[in-house]
Amino acid sequence: MDQPLINRRQALGLLGATGAVTALGSLGVPMTARAAGAGHVVVVGGGFGGATAAKFLKRFNPAVEVTLVEASEHFYTCPFSNWYLGGLREMAYIRHGYDELKDRYGVHVVHATAEDVDGDRHEVRLSTGERVRYDKLVLSPGIDFDWDGLDGYDEAAAEKAPHAWKAGEQTRLLRSQLEAMDDGGLFILRAPDNPFRCPPGPYERVSLIAHYFKEHKPRSKILLLDAKDNFSKQPLFMDGWEQVYGDMIEWVGASQDGNVISVDADNLTVETEFGSRHQADVLNIVPPQQAGFIAHRAGVADDSGWVPVKPQTFESTQVDDIYVVGDATIAAPMPKSGFCANAQAKVVASAIVSEFAGHEPPPAIWNNTCYSLIAPGYGISVAGVYKVIDGQIAEVPGSGGVSPRDTDEAFRAREAEYAVNWYEAMSEDTWGTRFRG
Repeated sequence: MDQPLINRRQALGLLGATGAVTALGSLGVPMTARAAGAGHVVVVGGGFGGATAAKFLKRFNPAVEVTLVEASEHFYTCPFSNWYLGGLREMAYIRHGYDELKDRYGVHVVHATAEDVDGDRHEVRLSTGERVRYDKLVLSPGIDFDWDGLDGYDEAAAEKAPHAWKAGEQTRLLRSQLEAMDDGGLFILRAPDNPFRCPPGPYERVSLIAHYFKEHKPRSKILLLDAKDNFSKQPLFMDGWEQVYGDMIEWVGASQDGNVISVDADNLTVETEFGSRHQADVLNIVPPQQAGFIAHRAGVADDSGWVPVKPQTFESTQVDDIYVVGDATIAAPMPKSGFCANAQAKVVASAIVSEFAGHEPPPAIWNNTCYSLIAPGYGISVAGVYKVIDGQIAEVPGSGGVSPRDTDEAFRAREAEYAVNWYEAMSEDTWGTRFRG
């Protein structure tokens, strides 16, 4: 798996070309559409997908009224939360606000929880009791956890064995547990089966926790118990673990008894499918996932727990005038990543603006790049470009690939640098966050 399809220069060149289109805000939206019809769009969720959709609706047609509903005044990203766990960044680095959306683009930001959606009446009910009417609704609800999907693991258990898969207090909790752990302790991470948010995330996480251990608790060990036998960028991760950390990280796939079936959070113990029991000093459980709560309330999720969408526009196949972007959607082969959510949101914004103006939506194209850090100065990546082929979302043949396995330290160092540049550029594009030097 994950063999390079084209060389690095070709991949980055193609991404640059598609990225330039989105950066210009054109996306093929007819100029007449920008000045013509408008309406009221409510966007629920202020992460990569929701904030981008709100911003680009206003960029494509400032006459469109946009209301962004987001419970929190700040959004903490899952990307780069592993850098915080590894001691390489502070939480403030992954915190983003909504001032630019309000002050520069005129988005009406409401800090409340969207509790229900009435698709027939085109209304969203908020935790404040207010009902907000919409012409079009964009949901970017992210993920929620399937608390019935793993025996013994619920919200109470997560306070002892954190998931840290929604960045914020859980991330702080996990880092405090790592700092309190004795040198020579055992850290166990349970990785879920597909699909889940940020496919390379568990593997970058153990990498950067290994970096922290190497610096501060060198006799400690990491056991990664996995519910599957293959994972994103697997050869690159495993090469890097061996090269940088020796035998500190042990990965166990499902067929080798890595599938955790129950959790005893009080005793920081897990049981696997074949009956093995493992006790940790710090236990990190990444549980089964599904589309965020409001997607289910809106009636757009199906029996899989995720949201089917029309490939060209990301409008729900279940309820008219509701569009869904980001991790909640069924959009494979696109991964559940922040970059994809950002790209999907721009396509949704252009589709809505075009429809208001009475035009067909422009052809959609999405791209994705995901960097992972194995250690400071040691980065790897995967990239892909996607479009609709024969009515389905498909990866453009020859468009993507992963970092080469056999390369030098300078290449890995550049990819680590690109990772920082990617994150800061994406954050500015989404929330307007600007970083110092």
